[in-house]
Amino acid sequence: MALSAASVFTAPRHPQDFLQLVNPLSSARQLRGVVTSVTPECSGSVTIAFRPGRGWHAHEAGQYARIGVEIDGVRQWRSYSLSAPAGQDPAITVTAVGRVSRHLVESTRVGDVLFLAPPQGDFLLPTGPRPLLMLTAGSGITPVMSMIRTLVPRRPDADVVLIHSARTPQDALFRAELATLAADHDGLHVVHRYTATDGRIDFTSPADLDALCPDWRSRKAYVCGPAELLDDASQMWHDHHVADALSVERFETALLADAGAGGRVVFEKSDKEAVADGSTTLLEAGEDAGVLMPHGCRMGICRSCLVPLRAGQIKDLRTGETHADEGELIQTCISAPCGTVHLDV
Repeated sequence: MALSAASVFTAPRHPQDFLQLVNPLSSARQLRGVVTSVTPECSGSVTIAFRPGRGWHAHEAGQYARIGVEIDGVRQWRSYSLSAPAGQDPAITVTAVGRVSRHLVESTRVGDVLFLAPPQGDFLLPTGPRPLLMLTAGSGITPVMSMIRTLVPRRPDADVVLIHSARTPQDALFRAELATLAADHDGLHVVHRYTATDGRIDFTSPADLDALCPDWRSRKAYVCGPAELLDDASQMWHDHHVADALSVERFETALLADAGAGGRVVFEKSDKEAVADGSTTLLEAGEDAGVLMPHGCRMGICRSCLVPLRAGQIKDLRTGETHADEGELIQTCISAPCGTVHLDV
């Protein structure tokens, strides 16, 4: 009622436009969050906690969210797993790899405003009590850390084995906190694998995993980390007929290395062109040409990169399938040109 009355004095602007100058979380048009803390982790990594504004719904342990920041006047979006426990204000743990992540690690300060999309993802804890095995490497531990922080302190009957791989002890995220949690809770058993000295887990036979977690076949398992770890674990669970017991969270999508001949890409609205080979995505080609391309996760999941295909043929770099229907919405982050392509962007 008050906002409706205020519109008489703020027209043609909406009262919300003025409210957000005072409180950036008041916007009903763009979900935002205010950074409340920036905590250094291991070298090159920080945890950024934020208080979200209206429109955010509480995350579940293991989910991720798209985070937007402005770099050189251009809003850039990336997807990050939420490392805070469910029921608390969210946080992301970021390692300085890539332009956006490096900006977040090096430039984020308390009071900064982040652009947000609501949490999503189905890499979630089971609904009932069950022994769990978590296999992680590098920053793949972030969604699993949310699960452990959520489950272990609240469930005396929790039975969790975490096997985390890092190059050295100094590279292991949350090492001190995990040691404290394991000391305080008998149901949490933490195994660190330092690949610089111990080597990687060998998934070609079950011997390594048998030694680390003898009952791994009977546990609900989660794996998150580099693509090689995910592929090897998936194959092992498949070979031992327990594939249904494994949940996989991927940070990137495996794309075909040589998908075709490539071609010329015409960005009609932007009045720009680019030439891309058969393994370069339309998103990358557009960004290299200076086109403001919509995007999100950059791995074919969130579908924020959809643009209409005006003419030509593109190939899906995940499956090798081709698409050539005029007006079809295509995912530019996982598509490459096959000949000349016209896009409505």
